[in-house]
Amino acid sequence: MYTPTEVRTLTPIRENVERRSTIPELRDVFLCHAWDDRKGPAKELHDLLESKGVSVWFSEKDVLLGSPLLREIDKGLVKSRIGIVLVTPSLLQRLKGEGIADKELSALLARDLLVPIVHNTNYEALREVSPLLGSRSGLSTSEDTMVEVAAKIAELVIVL
Repeated sequence: MYTPTEVRTLTPIRENVERRSTIPELRDVFLCHAWDDRKGPAKELHDLLESKGVSVWFSEKDVLLGSPLLREIDKGLVKSRIGIVLVTPSLLQRLKGEGIADKELSALLARDLLVPIVHNTNYEALREVSPLLGSRSGLSTSEDTMVEVAAKIAELVIVL
């Protein structure tokens, strides 16, 4: 069940998903996360989404050994209907360092296809690091479990 704020926030994204549903070979979501979260909450979210039928671009499985990481990320961004950013304390630290997660975030912010998912932190901390991302409403594991967040994302992106 979505809150009224989530409905207002996610409706334009759903409309973009529906418009982009005719483009062949797109993944449902691009999962932006901190490197430190790749085997923890990012993997958990990835697995939950895929168990609900959502196709996820996830660097841990989509970047082959020896491939140029930034170019593969660039391709993943192009081939995804929306981006989700898993905002954790690790991601907040990584964004300060202007690494790869920062580059992914910059590309996602340029499109109206971005949903932040705040996990083990809050929007106040996010706004301290990224006012642009912090100004976007999204989902939070302080209000919903990771399972519920994944179900909301699945409902948002799966076009029948």
